[in-house]
Amino acid sequence: MNFNLLIGGAAGQGMETLSFTLSKLLQRRGYHLFTLQDYMSRVRGGHNFFQLRFSEDQVKTHRDDLDGIIALNQETVDLHIGRLNPDGFIIADEDITSDDPRLITVPAKRIAKEVGNPKVQSSVILGALMKLYGMDVLHLEDILADKFNDQVLQQNVEAFNKGHELVEARFEEPVLKNEPTMMVQANESIALGALAAGLKFYSAYPMTPSTSIMSYLVRKSKVTKMVVEQAEDEIAAINMAIGASYAGVRSMTGTSGGGYSLMVEALGMAGIMETPLVIAEIQRPGPATGLPTRTEQSDLNFVINSSHGEFPRMVIALRHPEDAFYQTARAFNLADKYQIPIILLGDQYMADAVRTVTPFDVDKVTIERHLADEEIYRNGKEYKRFELTENGISPRLIPGNVPGTMVNSDSDEHDEMGNITEAADVRISMVEKRAKKFELLKEELIEPEFMGEEDLDVLIVGWGSLHSQLSEAIELLNESGDKKFGTLVFGDIWPLPEKRLRELSGKAKVLINVEQNFNGQLAALISQVTGIRVDHSVLKYDGRPLSATEITNKVLEVLK
Repeated sequence: MNFNLLIGGAAGQGMETLSFTLSKLLQRRGYHLFTLQDYMSRVRGGHNFFQLRFSEDQVKTHRDDLDGIIALNQETVDLHIGRLNPDGFIIADEDITSDDPRLITVPAKRIAKEVGNPKVQSSVILGALMKLYGMDVLHLEDILADKFNDQVLQQNVEAFNKGHELVEARFEEPVLKNEPTMMVQANESIALGALAAGLKFYSAYPMTPSTSIMSYLVRKSKVTKMVVEQAEDEIAAINMAIGASYAGVRSMTGTSGGGYSLMVEALGMAGIMETPLVIAEIQRPGPATGLPTRTEQSDLNFVINSSHGEFPRMVIALRHPEDAFYQTARAFNLADKYQIPIILLGDQYMADAVRTVTPFDVDKVTIERHLADEEIYRNGKEYKRFELTENGISPRLIPGNVPGTMVNSDSDEHDEMGNITEAADVRISMVEKRAKKFELLKEELIEPEFMGEEDLDVLIVGWGSLHSQLSEAIELLNESGDKKFGTLVFGDIWPLPEKRLRELSGKAKVLINVEQNFNGQLAALISQVTGIRVDHSVLKYDGRPLSATEITNKVLEVLK
């Protein structure tokens, strides 16, 4: 069983509630699922839809073809019927019209009025849908009880039962394993990873698609005893986070490309102050406002090179919810160890998609602050905040913890004590000291994940959220013919890990990059760092996510 459904309508028609309820029902029955939201940048009207794919086996990404359409308006049928499989179905209210024999109409609006609440028509449709799949009412009341009062709850249950009686089952439900899972978005995973790492201060200005990180942390702020500050703008947000980090707490900020543009001067300040900082940059198509609710991978070059001057930083491209959790926690340890800013790159596709995952193992997360030994300074050793050391990492104290010790820090060039200087020899020493940390950081890099055939003919490189689509595309490609395919998907991306890339590109006859941007930014980075050039590019930049099928077809096309 591997089904792909689309729920479509206008904003305000209850699609989100219907999608959430259906997702929770399927999860509690033991299914794995993946939901993708496609919505316009408006509060009411427009055409929006959810895609929900579910199976008894793990589901990592979306599919293009549809097994069922749940249409809350006529436009949904008209726009998406061309993607419906021949043996698929459409469920809609009786006011939706089509000559297509796959249409199943139910009197949802009429039943909702009889129940006494016109808003429960989606529960009528949900009941009919569950019956088609041979599923009963199990878990419905528990899920709805968290959202509605008793009266509205009973109206929804009654509407569901009436819809359930209207159709006959078409499918037989399989025996499910009922393994423990959690339903999570990648932005929630980032928040959870930060909390596991000891986050105590988060400042941000709301900007789609990064806002849900802040929203989640606000909901958890009391129980975790942390501060979440909605700043007046992104300039204030990053400066607050830098100040909190200097003061000794683990801090973080988050934004999208437009907001990050405002942060870049302060990013350089964190670099010269050698203050640890974690930034979540959740990409959307630009420039300027661009497409606020769509997806893209167009900020890679920007975050690697942002801010003037030269200073070390790390960029980690998050690949899926589990990766987002563990990599976020790791980022805090690395930021503290090397006293650098670390940018976590996500995107709207991963931020808004909901996926079932194995519950995260918090025991795998360690908190490593890498602070200096306070006792030696209490015993009289002179403290130099920017002491020149063999590896470039200076001792870091928390201001106020050692009486009589000054922890100087500023945005001007400085000497070892943190005092402002314009001396040429000191400037050279400090630039070289900071650069040493970048070279040392390279020893911490995690090589890109490889999937596919080691004895390969074609190597595909990608990064970030394309991990899920590429993992499925590689399976399809290796079933397609006589060529052997493999893919490397980068998580750690700056500094660029080179070992596996050099090894596998040397074996491959053809090298292809797959990215969601116009310029092929990963391909350019690989060429810049290693001299390796790709042979073909598969690029998409219309704001919609690549699918495994699209990647498969386009790769086969460029190989002809």
